[in-house]
Amino acid sequence: MPQMAPINWLILFLFFFSTFYVIMNLLYFNFIKNLKINFFKKNNMKNYNKFI
Repeated sequence: MPQMAPINWLILFLFFFSTFYVIMNLLYFNFIKNLKINFFKKNNMKNYNKFI
């Protein structure tokens, strides 16, 4: 096998790191934030109902 140049390793690392970063951001913003927003909306509605 021919040895790879360091710039190739750098490009591969940046590519995989960027894909991993994008996937983690999509998972975080689509699932965790939506669940938290729904949870806080339910709590706020309950609090407003108690207030009224």
